[in-house]
Amino acid sequence: MPAPLRLAVIGAAHAHVRYALDEVTLREDLVLVAVADPDPATAGQYAGEFGVPAYEDHRRLLDELRPEVVMIAGIYADRAGAIVDSLRAGAHVLADKPLCTTLAELDAIEAAQRETGRFVSLLLEKRNYPETLAARALLADGSLGELVQVASTGPHKLNRSTRPDWFLTRKGYGGILGDLAVHDIDLVLLLSGATEGTVAGLADSTDPEFALHGSLLLGAGTVVATIEVNWLTPAASPYHGDYRMRLTGTEGTAELFWAQNKLIAATTDRPPWEVELPPGRRPAAEALDSLAAGREPETSTAAGFVATRVALLAQQSADAGGVVLPWTDEQRGQAG
Repeated sequence: MPAPLRLAVIGAAHAHVRYALDEVTLREDLVLVAVADPDPATAGQYAGEFGVPAYEDHRRLLDELRPEVVMIAGIYADRAGAIVDSLRAGAHVLADKPLCTTLAELDAIEAAQRETGRFVSLLLEKRNYPETLAARALLADGSLGELVQVASTGPHKLNRSTRPDWFLTRKGYGGILGDLAVHDIDLVLLLSGATEGTVAGLADSTDPEFALHGSLLLGAGTVVATIEVNWLTPAASPYHGDYRMRLTGTEGTAELFWAQNKLIAATTDRPPWEVELPPGRRPAAEALDSLAAGREPETSTAAGFVATRVALLAQQSADAGGVVLPWTDEQRGQAG
């Protein structure tokens, strides 16, 4: 039996660090070797749980332990540096979204990835939800015809009192479109197969530090998508976010109700029905399966990079008042 993959966590400020840690407890082909976080209490909490060393300096961890895979889930503004350092230390990277907070940071990550040839897989969990898998199957078998429009909404509860100070600042957080919109941008690109298009964004400007809502118009090849995101889900709502997406094809529609575990489809020859859903997949499971087998994860390096770039361009557009910006899957050096 091959030796287990050696995983390190660098940055554990966000609870999505559990995507990787849950896999450590569930599989024999993965072992956690250390946890690094600039906050000693955070590093110590997770390291103590698994009986591994805790580090404040991730560079020291990389130099001493040389992990094969690194999970990145730290403060958003710190992620780019940790990713670049991990790649240059020879590790593959699993990253919570957002990958980074600026286009300049994305350029640096892409350069380090090209230099090292390591994989960077962004853990975009909406890809793995049962509703998404079922909708992809409907498109793949032609039930909906050609996809032409997508409309999605991603409301979230802010729970302001539980958020750390860095999260509520533009410097630490990066912007609402660069963060929350990347999931649905990725799905539009995945479902459309588009390699170029345009994007325009708008966001709440009442608080320059932290926007509560934003929207974007995405052109993805021949598909047009609207994506709205916000931190305005009422506190009394039963859902953290009642995420929804409507796919419109030339032969039918599919409405994904992620929070309600439901997919409703209708076609030219069949009235609306509730689609039977397949099992979902754990956010980091497929990526680690692939890395253990020596292949690139399904959410590829290129896919994570282009979704991140489009999201950051949308944020840049919003900062400029909604200017329309072009994107391609080969874009580089667009920091501005």
